[in-house]
Amino acid sequence: MPTFTTPDGIEMYWTEQGEGQPIVFAHGWPLSSDAWQPELKFFSDNGYRAIAHDRRGHGRSEKTAVGHTIDQYAKDLAALIEHLDLHDVVVFGHSTGGGEVVRYAARYADGRVTKVVTAGAIPPIMVKTESNPEGSPMEVFDGIRAGVLEDASQFWLDLSESFFGANHGRDVSYGAKLDFWRQGQNVNLSAAYDCVKAFSETEQTEDLRSLTVPILINHGEDDQIVPIDDAARKAIELVADGTLKTYPGAPHGIHGDYRKALQQDVLAWIRS
Repeated sequence: MPTFTTPDGIEMYWTEQGEGQPIVFAHGWPLSSDAWQPELKFFSDNGYRAIAHDRRGHGRSEKTAVGHTIDQYAKDLAALIEHLDLHDVVVFGHSTGGGEVVRYAARYADGRVTKVVTAGAIPPIMVKTESNPEGSPMEVFDGIRAGVLEDASQFWLDLSESFFGANHGRDVSYGAKLDFWRQGQNVNLSAAYDCVKAFSETEQTEDLRSLTVPILINHGEDDQIVPIDDAARKAIELVADGTLKTYPGAPHGIHGDYRKALQQDVLAWIRS
């Protein structure tokens, strides 16, 4: 099993397939690199070296309760890219992973990144504050934390409904919901709990403003987890070289027709 060790001593899992320009994928909460399996195949089949890792505390990486911040996640991503000595990299992040790749590209890339792609990403900030009055109230995130603590297994099953938009009538298989549950069950409880603060309260306005490479911002218009008006439509106004692509009726989770369209759109944009 391929692993590397971060500078602070955490063992992390990664996987790759294909050859060519590297695309490194960062997953959402509470998932793992398994969430990117269709993309690993799609992009490797199309001539790219596709790489994904399990975030610290998630999946097959060390079940640590230490370091669950967007900044540390970005440093871990930097450690992976440096471990593999990658250059001319495209980084692609979903949800929390979107915050991770934006922070990495803005602060830690050291010239290794050529393009950034996000889908359903958290920047600039999710929680409601005086400077972000349109954000979600803290009570929403307190409820997530309570659900994780009280009965995580049931919480993952319940969350899969809105994650994939099944509660809004989208055709989502039981298998997809069960796979979301499976990946959630593999996260360290402390990691899952602390990551809520990371994805909801991290201010990334300056990260977006600091990007010096092109970014493609993708977002489902029916995203119930990271509402598009609070995220992508604000983020696109902050970046110097950005493209916004929205998907009518698409949820937060990358699935079904949304996945197929997203893959083709990202491929075309990377090649452009």
